[in-house]
Amino acid sequence: MTYGDGRDQGLPGVAVLVAMQGVVAAASLVVEIVAGRMLAPYVGMSLYTWTSVIAVVLAGFSAGHWAGGRMAEAPPRRALLLTGWSMAGAALSTAAAVFVLRLAAGPVIAAMQSPVGAIVALSMLVFFLPSFFAGIPAPVLAQIAVLARPGQTGRALGAMFAAGAVGAIGGTLLAGFLFISWLGSAGTLAAVTAAYAGLAALCFALAGRIAPVGRWAVLGLAVLLPLGVAGAGLARPDPCTEESDYFCIRVIEEPGAPGVGPTRLMVLDHLVHGISSRDNPSEMLTYHAAALDALARARMAGRDRFGAFFIGGGTYSIPRSWAATRPGAEVTVAEIDPVVTRVAAREFWFDPASARVLNDDARRALLTRPDSYDVIIGDAFTDIAVPPHLITREFFELVESRLTGEGIYLMNVIDHMDRLQALTAIARTLGEVFPVVEIWANPDAIGVENRQVFILLAGRSASPFSALRTLSPEGYRVVRFARDARDQLLAETASPVLTDNYAPIDRLLGHGDWAER
Repeated sequence: MTYGDGRDQGLPGVAVLVAMQGVVAAASLVVEIVAGRMLAPYVGMSLYTWTSVIAVVLAGFSAGHWAGGRMAEAPPRRALLLTGWSMAGAALSTAAAVFVLRLAAGPVIAAMQSPVGAIVALSMLVFFLPSFFAGIPAPVLAQIAVLARPGQTGRALGAMFAAGAVGAIGGTLLAGFLFISWLGSAGTLAAVTAAYAGLAALCFALAGRIAPVGRWAVLGLAVLLPLGVAGAGLARPDPCTEESDYFCIRVIEEPGAPGVGPTRLMVLDHLVHGISSRDNPSEMLTYHAAALDALARARMAGRDRFGAFFIGGGTYSIPRSWAATRPGAEVTVAEIDPVVTRVAAREFWFDPASARVLNDDARRALLTRPDSYDVIIGDAFTDIAVPPHLITREFFELVESRLTGEGIYLMNVIDHMDRLQALTAIARTLGEVFPVVEIWANPDAIGVENRQVFILLAGRSASPFSALRTLSPEGYRVVRFARDARDQLLAETASPVLTDNYAPIDRLLGHGDWAER
């Protein structure tokens, strides 16, 4: 007697079980990848976000594997029936994730003192159950594969484990390169819901224990209800104006202050990255843009022509202003997300022909193009932190090599007044490369809120001025820290020199607060 394909026992063949395990693994990894994107508009995309998502998903898988192990001890047909119900649960909880997140985000964030605690709580509320249900089939299907091939149990188990790994790889690639780009977060979850619902129906059919009278009710509950919930999720308004490979991009219309005209805000994930005025391109409506613009203009005063490189585009407010008021400025912008550039051109009145736009990572753009610039401006963020690879000594050495003799590097830094470890770490690292490092801030804002915006200026010579007033309706003041005050701040704050090997910017920023972003 042979049991090569399990037919003598009435069991599904190993090939069918392998395919099912691959689909489950792929779908579960798609949900894990999309989880970070879904949380980003509410809590940002940071190391804490991904750490929480991965931990919660793995906890769900672990609990599901334990429960599935208990189910695997049942007779195969009953185990398949229970697995079908677990797949129905996976489909329903995945479809409901859109609603759970949108309903829970506000109350959870308002109730939690710690942003990290809120991230963990939201991750648990929204993504634990889908991961738990998705973890159940693996031990059940592996057990049935062993029973189907009693003489080749090692091969059967190896095939099942391989299917899980290959499925996970496939799901990761599909989510990152296909689903989110083309379907968006809600559409991707709807596709996963359909896959889980199909697996539930297949498990029920393989179990062969559904009475004809109850078959339609079971299939309706297992398939139609989750698909209906997923469809309702697709019908809900999308929080993103556009969802790119990198960001949830939102455009918010505002009437504008008197004399400014209509204005629009660009929100990337949950951080306002820029504000632009239709009628007054020269006026900067955010402090960081106003300060960067004012310092660059002042240091380039008297020059008819100069070259500038921008790290990050956002609303392209400064390049748009310089195109209108400084026609001698030759502007290059490295904006990694082409959709951000497209939205800036469509919604924020930016003319792409007025600058050379590189859809590339800024570090790679500087490394592969040996051009020299008089001004390099850093204004790239993930959440409230500058990406780690753009704040290291090695990167600043690259920046220094691309500056002309009297060229300057300007960057925007957000930090908390009760810590200032991120600010001092970046300033200390710049000091390893540049002979002059200046810290600029708005004296009218310090002490008003904990989180503050600072501007770092680095170069070979000091600025011949210590205060400026910006070109903005508010007329922001930008004041340089006195040298003694800067040196005292660096001496009193414990912060490391940042390198490609060690740049813990999330830890240096600390947990922060839930101030409006």
